[in-house]
Amino acid sequence: MDIRVTLDGRVVEATLNDSPAARDLATLLPLTLDLEDFHGTERIGYPPRKLTTDGAPAPVAARAGEIAYYAPWGNLALFHQDGPSASRDLLILGHIDVDTDQLARAEQITIEPAS
Repeated sequence: MDIRVTLDGRVVEATLNDSPAARDLATLLPLTLDLEDFHGTERIGYPPRKLTTDGAPAPVAARAGEIAYYAPWGNLALFHQDGPSASRDLLILGHIDVDTDQLARAEQITIEPAS
């Protein structure tokens, strides 16, 4: 599913997969989140409510450029470096096509339905 993503005022290409959690995120759009660093590998922000984890796919390790959801904390994670090993608590929601340096410095993200 195509989405429109703006990082710090700059539009970038991004897509969501067809997982239940990604479809649930789409119901919250448009959404603007402030981002903060987490362990030097990802930028995180908190949507207004937790997303569904029903029907979650098999766990995989996050890779740079992926949009993920960490279920225990209810946060979105934008990975600018490859993440840790696979975890059933981390659901990959999609991919953002942006330079990893820009992603590492991002302060705010806006996610909207594609027009």
